[in-house]
Amino acid sequence: MSNETLYDFAAIGLGPFNLGLAALSEPVPGLNGVFLERRDSFDWHPGMMLEPAHLQVPFMADLVTLADPTSPYSFLNFLKQTGRLYRFYIRENFYPLRAEYNQYCQWVAGQLPSIRFGADVTDVTYDGGVYRLTVSSSTGTEVLQARRLVLGTGTSPYVPAACAGIVEGDAAGGLVLHNAEYLSRKSELQASRSITIVGSGQSAAEIYYELLQEIDVHGYQLNWVTRSGRFFPLEYTKLTLEMTSPEYVDYFHSLPAGQRDGLIKSQKNLYKGINSDLIDAIYDLLYTKSLSGMVDTQLLTHSALKDAAWDPATGQHTLQLRHEEHGRDYSLESEAVVLATGYAYREPAFLAGIQDRIARDSQGRFDVARNYSTGVEPGEIFVQNAELHTHGFVTPDLGMAAYRNSCILRDITGREVYPVERSIAFQQFGAPDSSGAGASSPATASGFAEAAL
Repeated sequence: MSNETLYDFAAIGLGPFNLGLAALSEPVPGLNGVFLERRDSFDWHPGMMLEPAHLQVPFMADLVTLADPTSPYSFLNFLKQTGRLYRFYIRENFYPLRAEYNQYCQWVAGQLPSIRFGADVTDVTYDGGVYRLTVSSSTGTEVLQARRLVLGTGTSPYVPAACAGIVEGDAAGGLVLHNAEYLSRKSELQASRSITIVGSGQSAAEIYYELLQEIDVHGYQLNWVTRSGRFFPLEYTKLTLEMTSPEYVDYFHSLPAGQRDGLIKSQKNLYKGINSDLIDAIYDLLYTKSLSGMVDTQLLTHSALKDAAWDPATGQHTLQLRHEEHGRDYSLESEAVVLATGYAYREPAFLAGIQDRIARDSQGRFDVARNYSTGVEPGEIFVQNAELHTHGFVTPDLGMAAYRNSCILRDITGREVYPVERSIAFQQFGAPDSSGAGASSPATASGFAEAAL
């Protein structure tokens, strides 16, 4: 079945970023977009909805506020409409609980007629200036037409190649899971004699803390292994936060690709670190438990996972590790393994039919322009959270999502629907003006903003 409607854009995938775009585009007169999500409902990282876990950004980094503070789809309006505004006010904490944020997103999604759940995009083709999307649902298959695409299929759980021997093929068989499955399989983990968490970020820390709390009840041995030299806190000072700004994106995007790749590797603690309060809570819990004897746990730093194997005879996984400062190999046995190894972008299979419409860099990655488009024609295909290599560590940041969506809507509509900030930082990231006039003012600090936008 073919749908004769020609949409201004079709957005594929519905995480927080495309949901924000849906909320911001809803009140725009004459704008006709459709949002397609193969899941039956919105559910954000359900495996990590630990009861005390909260966002690492303030409530203003919701779906809409930083683009439109008057939007009815704001987090504060959600609290008001659900009778929780005063409780949030009395709590005196800017950081929403993760489960609360998920409820907020579900509340917004339930109000937007442009969203279609249970709609699986299986193929996309292009002809005569129009994209044709084959969409499967419980009611059958149809073809939708759109002038532009917004790719928001998100990232997928990343499993290191070193773990292939315990998660794939005949060698697999033990209890191994990515942290995305943690809550649904927590009881299985706690029935194990030993548990090893691999990873260094917030998710690894949250799981370690929760399992450490109940280590005496269940009697397992608990290990936390990280390749990092220490358990890095998320850097959250205000001048560092200025790097989540249009100016820094301008600056980063202007750098050569090789330099950008090197910077991303060195900036992981800016977006993958652990909340410092949680690090302190872990230490305090270890201290408290140590009053009655040494805790059956190991925290292993500088330890890179090189290989892993499962032995069904012993019911143990053997992790082959290398201490990167000592240059020494060692092994660790564990009955259960939790891979808190993050997420990575994977190109969806439905892009196979429009490869000639996608701009690529020398490594075959999306060549994403400053305006978040990656089509061979400007403003034709946009990406959400697939531009880490071109736009920097702010790519997955919820606080920059409304800004990015403002830029995308500006290009789709040809006008600035929501004011697009060009300069918010006091500091400058590029070299000062070579004219010798001194440091640039905040209004022109990046040296790239006006040209790029």
